[in-house]
Order: sequence, then structure tokens, then C-alpha cells
Amino acid sequence: METQARIQLSGEPDGMQNYFDALTQAGAVPVGGYCPSPDLTCDGLVLCGGGDLDSALFGQENRGSEAPDHARDAAELALFQAFFQAGKPILGICRGMQLINVALGGTLIQDLPQEQKAFHCGGKADMVHPLRALEGSVLHMLYGPVFSVNSSHHQAVDALGKGLRAVAWAESGFAEAIDCPGLPLLGVQFHPERMAFGRHRLDTVDGAALFSWFLGVCQGDVSAFSEMPGLFSDKA
Repeated sequence: METQARIQLSGEPDGMQNYFDALTQAGAVPVGGYCPSPDLTCDGLVLCGGGDLDSALFGQENRGSEAPDHARDAAELALFQAFFQAGKPILGICRGMQLINVALGGTLIQDLPQEQKAFHCGGKADMVHPLRALEGSVLHMLYGPVFSVNSSHHQAVDALGKGLRAVAWAESGFAEAIDCPGLPLLGVQFHPERMAFGRHRLDTVDGAALFSWFLGVCQGDVSAFSEMPGLFSDKA
């Protein structure tokens, strides 16, 4: 019997149930919580969505960011560095994608222009919009060249961190997914945990496919992805 992957999570104190549910239904054992210390006995790391990062972390004054959670910022930067240096798989979701970018020296758009925000931030309700994926990327493999996702964010990745590349874009041109060629690292701006399993919706792609892919990577199953640039080779 195959051993279940143990996945460390970090998120908001009361905002992680959807992530736990999605990973459990995908066949993983999720562990972690708010501001956990790195547990490198886990097979992978998921950095969950939530509030804004401190703009000082990427060398900017506040230009529309919401009040940061300094404890969470520090804990998740430490988590990222521990798993990244260990070469273990990392999936960043929404804020998690932004944290990956900042951790590697990138910057953020602190508040999208209103004409863009209207497509990405709908208050309590998710918006739905199309993405365009880079050919040969994970998202292209899973969902094709253009596909619909949910969205709930007022910030976005701006200048990319060291070694990162954009692998999907919003209709207005900013990055909605990033990876790091040669490493098992992926960040997505959308919320697959809110469009998977019991929360699957008909107006977006199925987020379960992304969690299944990530668990496969965490369990060392690279056979289906070995020819894909940006994951397990130095080919870009």
C-alpha cells in the first residue's frame, strides 16, 4: 500500500479548512496551521492564501497594501527557505505565490488599477476569468492553453524573483502563475481549493487535477512530467 504524502500547510488561523479538505480528498495527510515551524519530515509545502505581505519586505512604502501580519510573514518566509533549500516541492496559492516571489527577491503590485481589479476582486464572492498558459507548463498540461479560474485578489506579482518565470497570465497581462525551471516549485494566483472535490464548480476548471499533480510530485512520481520544461530539468 502506497504511503500517503504528508503536506505541511501554513495559513490564516481560521482560514485553512478548504485547503485541508482538498488535500485530504486528494489523498494526502495535511499538517500544520498558523505560523508553524518548518517540518522537513513532510513531503511538500503548501503556502495558503490570505492577507497582504508587508511591503517593506520588497523594499517599498505602503501603496495600497492592507495591514500585514508580521508573525505570519516571518514564519512563512522561514518555511519557504527551509523547503526550498531542501529541494522539496512547494505549492503557493494566492498570497503563497506572492510570498514565493518576494522570498526570491521579486516585487508586487500592491493594489491593482480599478479597471483590472474589477475582474479579480469581488469582495466575498470569487470572480471568474480566463488565463493563458505557457505551452509546456504544468497548467498547460493540466488545463490547456486558455482556461477559466476563480479569483479573489487585489495584488499581483510584478518584477519576478530570481530564477522564476511566468507560466500563466491574466487577460490584462500580469502573471497569474510562476515556476522555477529545474525545481518542483509552482505558484498560482487562483484558488484551486475552492474549485475542487465538494467545491468543484461548473464555470472553472477542476482544481482537483492540480492537487493530484502536486501530490504526485511530492511522492516522487516525475515520469509524467519529466519532459516538461520548468520542473525537473534545466531546459526552459
